[in-house]
Amino acid sequence: MDQSPPADTLCHVISESGKFFGIACDTTAIVGEACRRHNTGPTAAAALGRALTGAVLLAALMKDGQSVLLRFEGNGALRKVVTEAGYDGWVRGYVAEPLADVPLHNGQIDVAAGIGRLGFLTVVKDIGLSNKYKGMIQLCSGEVGEDIALYLSESEQIPSAVSLGVKFGADGKVLAAGGFLIQSLPPADESVIVELEKRMEMLSSVSTLLASGKQPEEILQALFVNIPHKTLASRSLSYQCSCSRKKMESALISLGRNDLRDLLKKEGSVQVNCEFCGDTYRFNEDELTELIQHME
Repeated sequence: MDQSPPADTLCHVISESGKFFGIACDTTAIVGEACRRHNTGPTAAAALGRALTGAVLLAALMKDGQSVLLRFEGNGALRKVVTEAGYDGWVRGYVAEPLADVPLHNGQIDVAAGIGRLGFLTVVKDIGLSNKYKGMIQLCSGEVGEDIALYLSESEQIPSAVSLGVKFGADGKVLAAGGFLIQSLPPADESVIVELEKRMEMLSSVSTLLASGKQPEEILQALFVNIPHKTLASRSLSYQCSCSRKKMESALISLGRNDLRDLLKKEGSVQVNCEFCGDTYRFNEDELTELIQHME
């Protein structure tokens, strides 16, 4: 009997002083599902995988029912990478140009060149209010993790270290994906910061650790090994999209009665694709006619 792959998970730890905390996650299944849904090339797969993981980590800093959206828009071949994640553990995302590719850099996939070093990272937080919080910074590297860390430092004034990674097998499939985020709350304890920096330098890449079988909790324990800390509850993660036929109907209605009539006349039917998950919704002639009638 085949065994299901282990579920992706996220884990928190906090120092006993309450001034330092860490989050680590395994997003291997999520990234694999996203790459399958969007039929990504190598560069897009690596960029999307990092951005999905980054969104998961930022969402974990929020509260129940809240969510965050990351939009990387640069001058690279991928053009745009968008990911969204909720505190509850769901995440989704897409790449504007999933098959665009760039040359390898020192034998490695060049995510920075794919996204581009000139552009912006926009972070939109939905905390349940009528207006969403929006922050924006210029890309500093296009490497995703460094840009997220810069956003946290500049826009939220919280010193942070972010490590993200995606490892591929010889067949090009996602072998491991995940990341961690470490934050220091003021006033900073320099000795603890030095210790954390030392541990980060000693560790292998997060994707290599996950590929070797390490769990998110074990990665955090290795980082906080010399720092008194406690482990908080972990949670499961999954690739989920909130699209629905009803939402796609609303999108069609937003086009306006005249445009819908033109579609009905020229095409007779319409197909609407969700950017985030790739699901397709088809509306036939009768359904379009009914939508138009409801708008009159």
